[in-house]
Amino acid sequence: MKDINKLKGGIYGLLVGDALGVPYEFHPAADIPPTDMIDMQPPAGFARAHMGVPPATWSDDGAQALCLLDSLVEVGCFDLNYFSDKVLAWYDNGLWAVDNYVFDVGIQTSMALDAYRSGMAPDKCGLIRPDGKGNGALMRVLPLALWHEGTNEELVEDAHAQCLITHGNITNLVCCGLYVLTARCLLDGLSFDDALSSAVAELRRIYSDKPDFLEEFEFRLCPDEPDIWRGNGGGYVVDSLRSAVMIMKRASSYEDAVKQAIALGDDTDTTACITGGLAGIVFGYDGIPAKWREELRSREQVDELLAKWIK
Repeated sequence: MKDINKLKGGIYGLLVGDALGVPYEFHPAADIPPTDMIDMQPPAGFARAHMGVPPATWSDDGAQALCLLDSLVEVGCFDLNYFSDKVLAWYDNGLWAVDNYVFDVGIQTSMALDAYRSGMAPDKCGLIRPDGKGNGALMRVLPLALWHEGTNEELVEDAHAQCLITHGNITNLVCCGLYVLTARCLLDGLSFDDALSSAVAELRRIYSDKPDFLEEFEFRLCPDEPDIWRGNGGGYVVDSLRSAVMIMKRASSYEDAVKQAIALGDDTDTTACITGGLAGIVFGYDGIPAKWREELRSREQVDELLAKWIK
């Protein structure tokens, strides 16, 4: 039986992290306020990003993650076509976007979804730019790990598949594979370091008969290299994953984790989303500051979806 506090923590963790990071996006680390001043409403005088977006609003990251969870709850399995339709409904009509307002859409995502609307198969759309290695699939994948009841092989296969609609490059697939296995180990109660080590070993086993994936994993992520888990808060998927791991290895609380993510600057909402989802599992729903949970806009819709899923 999965821990409800961890499941809710994962979903709220990514949403709160995303919303907290939105106003600080695009700023270099040197411009970010001290961590004790990071809040949903930035301090006076800070040139916030997305001025027209009210504080405590999640972005494309959270909306796509909710599209994924919604599709899983409705269908009872991962279905690429159904999920792709949900993501297109977000892009075109604001499904799961707060106030149905879509903002901060990445170039890769926009091109892929335009191709999908025009009739391209969903498993081909994410290769519309073959070298696209942004973090747009990693940022939304956590609900799959929280919901999934299948084997590790099936979880990784689905994590790969959910990438394809927007980010089909193998680097994205491998990063999502490691992320969901790490999340699953955290759900099982392992410490973060043990969860990461177990996930690395398990992914190597799963990739043992997939030489292209194993080579990409070892070459791109270099998981055994000392001090490899260092990130800069950028939008490159490997950097995003490394940033989250770096922070989770030293975070003392959920609040500490997401504030560290934002302090890196640059892609603050997505770094805090990816980090916040893991921190929400580790520290639980109750470990997310109540003030932030209560400020989160459209949380009633989230609670309705969670009620359909968590019985």
